[in-house]
Amino acid sequence: MKRNLTALLLLCPALAQANPGAGHAHGFSDGIFHPLLGLDHLLAMIAVGLWAAQLGGRATWAVPASFIGVMAFGGLAGAAGWSLPMVETGILVSVFLLGLLVAFAVQLPAWAGALLVGSFAVFHGHAHGTEMPAAASAGLYAGGFVLATAALHAAGLGLGIALKDISFAPALRVAGAVVMLSSVILAFA
Repeated sequence: MKRNLTALLLLCPALAQANPGAGHAHGFSDGIFHPLLGLDHLLAMIAVGLWAAQLGGRATWAVPASFIGVMAFGGLAGAAGWSLPMVETGILVSVFLLGLLVAFAVQLPAWAGALLVGSFAVFHGHAHGTEMPAAASAGLYAGGFVLATAALHAAGLGLGIALKDISFAPALRVAGAVVMLSSVILAFA
């Protein structure tokens, strides 16, 4: 099974290039892989889901939905060439703060949590938009990074809910501390 998945992933770039002259065909896969291959994005997306699980209630959908919506706007702004200062710093700070929120199980109302992660999402979205390959279709690329982000949020949310359900909430806090530590390491890498 693992070997088949590896072979499939290795074939994805070849399949995307199977139609010469169809440069837009790879926009979706580029969008999918951007959040998955950047450790900073990967950590942030999963941490959003973990924190939403800790918050519970309406926050389980409002926090990730806010991140996705604002990230999509940031992506459009980045692709349009709008300038946003200190994007990489904003991303690293957001990873650190999301880890902190999870590590200390910070409780906020759903609207405040959604607003907070939305402020982080603009940096992640801007990075996605400015790093879009020139030959990629903007719509396909955006669809890819939105779908990957939603899947990572869902993975973090599912993990967070599972850990809460088995009364192993301390593992969530440890995961938050790992995210925080990872952001510090990324800052100096």
